[in-house]
Amino acid sequence: MAPRLRPLLTPPNDGTQKENKLDLRVAPKKGAGQGGRKRAIGTRAPMTIPQGPNQRWSLDFVSDALSDGRRFRILCVIDDFSRECLATVVDTSLSGHRVARELDRIAEMRGYPCMVVSDNGTELTSNAMLKWQEDRRVEWHYIAPGKPMQNGLVESFNGRLRDECLNEHLFPTLRHARHLIAAWRDDYNHHRPHSSLDGLTPREYHRKPPAAAV
Repeated sequence: MAPRLRPLLTPPNDGTQKENKLDLRVAPKKGAGQGGRKRAIGTRAPMTIPQGPNQRWSLDFVSDALSDGRRFRILCVIDDFSRECLATVVDTSLSGHRVARELDRIAEMRGYPCMVVSDNGTELTSNAMLKWQEDRRVEWHYIAPGKPMQNGLVESFNGRLRDECLNEHLFPTLRHARHLIAAWRDDYNHHRPHSSLDGLTPREYHRKPPAAAV
């Protein structure tokens, strides 16, 4: 660039331009701190081994597809004490509001848990879920990002669900998928002995007297 053109392209520096940039950089946006998405903090404290039902639930999502290629998801909820599957909710979309409703539905039959363990997925860190935690006074433990085995019990369940059910069937409709997955869940809870549960099924272990449970 020719030296004689530089003064025409460079605005005069009277000290105000730098101050204006600084003001824009530090001034809060209008309405900042007034609403918007809350931050999901939860707890990262070490988890104790549950000694009874409802002390800790774990939940996670599994994805699959219908025969025509349409995707669907499954919300899996496990009681970590008995390994019992409390729900397998099948739908094309599972928002934070929907997850909250399903947890309330389980609680109507089982009572609320002391703690829930999950990853940091969008649905599980939504404002709807944060409000649910606060209103129900349920402690929520978010595992570290990229560490799925910190939620190992539900991960193990998900593997069984995929190997024994999802990979073994074609699902022409969502209704068909719900029917087969529900039947598999019933068999898992009532007819599958676990070596970690003294050879009992999850449902049998749930009903075991507390003094006898390991």
